[in-house]
Amino acid sequence: MKLLHLDSSALGANSVSRELSAAIVASWQARHPGLEVEYRDLDSEPLPHLTGASLAKADPAAVADAERVLEQFLAADVVVIGAPMYNFSIPSTLKAWIDRIAVAGRTFRYTANGPEGLAGGRKVIIASARGGLYAGSPADFQEPFLRQVFTFIGVEDLVFVRAEGVSLSPEHRARAVADALAQIDGVVEPVAEAA
Repeated sequence: MKLLHLDSSALGANSVSRELSAAIVASWQARHPGLEVEYRDLDSEPLPHLTGASLAKADPAAVADAERVLEQFLAADVVVIGAPMYNFSIPSTLKAWIDRIAVAGRTFRYTANGPEGLAGGRKVIIASARGGLYAGSPADFQEPFLRQVFTFIGVEDLVFVRAEGVSLSPEHRARAVADALAQIDGVVEPVAEAA
């Protein structure tokens, strides 16, 4: 089994989404001996944003890197993404990664009956952190966007582990992180029993 772990927060060791994503990955590793984990830090190793030249595939090195990113995603059985809310949405570095995996003909296609996702069969877990309280709010463009993207490409097993209000006070942060960490056992699949 392969797990792809992505972090996108610019806050380093102070990041709640990084703390949550690391805890999720550790829980998967504890329950699945031999789990292969690949890690990418989108803050320290950002992908360039899409440009006309990248869409035209003018740079062979950029084309090869985009293909590696897509293949890494497609090879994963589980994807864990540390996704903080920045300005009501996601970090631009995470959006640049999404632009490499939402590829017509590879992870989705258009048909006479509408779009069809081609990237199903994997679990995606989003470790979400928000400074304020946004769940269900019209100001939340983070979770609806991520739900739309992953559903569009065919991912049906999508779970959010969310810590909200982490900037309200130290006490609120501690409570929000503890509540989010308590959710993790429910998103890690047990090892299948041998028949």
